[in-house]
Amino acid sequence: MRLPLCLASLMWLLTWMPAARAQFQLEKEDAGVRVLWNGQLITQYLTARPSPILWPLLGPDNVKLTRDYPMLPDTAGEKRDHPHHRSLWFTHGAVNGSDFWHKGGTVVHQEFTTLESGPQAVIGSVNLWIKNDGEKVLTERRRMTFHADEDMRWIDFDIVLDAEFGEVHFGDTKEGSFAVRVAETMKVDAGKGGRIVNSEGKSNLLAWGQRAAWVNYTGPVGEKTYGVAMFCHPSSFNFPHRWHVRTYGLFAANPFGEQQFVGGSESGSGVVLKDSEALKLRYRVLLHRGISDQQVLQKINDEFANSEPVAL
Repeated sequence: MRLPLCLASLMWLLTWMPAARAQFQLEKEDAGVRVLWNGQLITQYLTARPSPILWPLLGPDNVKLTRDYPMLPDTAGEKRDHPHHRSLWFTHGAVNGSDFWHKGGTVVHQEFTTLESGPQAVIGSVNLWIKNDGEKVLTERRRMTFHADEDMRWIDFDIVLDAEFGEVHFGDTKEGSFAVRVAETMKVDAGKGGRIVNSEGKSNLLAWGQRAAWVNYTGPVGEKTYGVAMFCHPSSFNFPHRWHVRTYGLFAANPFGEQQFVGGSESGSGVVLKDSEALKLRYRVLLHRGISDQQVLQKINDEFANSEPVAL
């Protein structure tokens, strides 16, 4: 039996709409780019100084998994420490003698090279690392690819640091680099069940400074347990990285630090990028519903490790 045209059209529309809604949409604004999935905000890429950030980071169930401070100074229950810990960011504590991790330099957004909506979203951008005296230090090219399903959301970061203004020295310091500050209730020090585990099975305080392919930080938000896992791709410079991961909620992959992590001073040689050379970093940040199984996390890591880096 043939359906009337209007009824057939309605049934087709109801069948098509869920697939259409399960898409990413990017909305460009003066402050940066809003990232929506299925019509709901999941994060914003904010380009204001001192460095571009992703905030908030909303995981499954649209639960906020990073701290509001200092973007919002009065969120109840949040500790007002480390104002340079801004949700998700990328800087380093010693670059050509300046401290980009704190206040010695800024990462300045220049332009968007890609803004793509669809089954996945892509934001490509170019940033300049500039010392407080105005000296340009390096160019950063970044590509962020957003993915989601009902249980997890994840972002793949492809980053190239290009020494196009002359030699760049990344100092040997723990203060860096690719970082997240988790929600206050998730941190281990909150005493509510927060936990840090890395790919080598080291947990909590023992995970600090260790080399690892990935680190998983889990803890409660509201009535459920959620997590932020960060994976480092084997193609990244100086893989596997040491991790500046703290029980008070900081969570950072550091490709440049060494001596301070192993009980020494900051007198190590660091990393020198010669004039016109470039180095590449690749990370995946996974927002999930409390995954703690090492085998599950390792499977996700293996899938990411077998993926191809994006040419920038």
